[in-house]
Amino acid sequence: MANAMFGAGCFWGVEAAFRRLKGVKSTAVGYAGGSLKNPTYHDVCTGTTGHAEVVQVEYDPAVTAYDDLLTVFWENHDPTTLNRQGPDVGTQYRSAIFFESPEQEAAAVASKERLEKSGRFKRPIVTQIEPATDFWKAEDYHQQYLEKRGLATCHI
Repeated sequence: MANAMFGAGCFWGVEAAFRRLKGVKSTAVGYAGGSLKNPTYHDVCTGTTGHAEVVQVEYDPAVTAYDDLLTVFWENHDPTTLNRQGPDVGTQYRSAIFFESPEQEAAAVASKERLEKSGRFKRPIVTQIEPATDFWKAEDYHQQYLEKRGLATCHI
């Protein structure tokens, strides 16, 4: 099994998208990339901790390639909006890939370059690609939020 971590705005819809992918064993939503240890949702929403809302994905690389996870990431948010996804505004909603290995870093950089060259977006991609930091699991009510409410997505 391997882990991957992505920030793509509000974590609820992105988590649901990853959970549908074959080979994904588990997901958890939480916070990464900031300075405060064990932040709460309230802390992160202040915009002062530096954390992003993220989804941590545990997957079987024999079934699902990291590139497949990157595809889900790119398809489920707008990577051209700085610190914003739809109506959600703030650094906690930034687009970010937190790589766990040099191989993940190379794959993330290559996928971003391919997407930039594709012309799919008229604006530049602002997604940050940075080393994984501590993952702080969000409160229980955030975990599988959409599934608990019988919703499939909250697409922008």
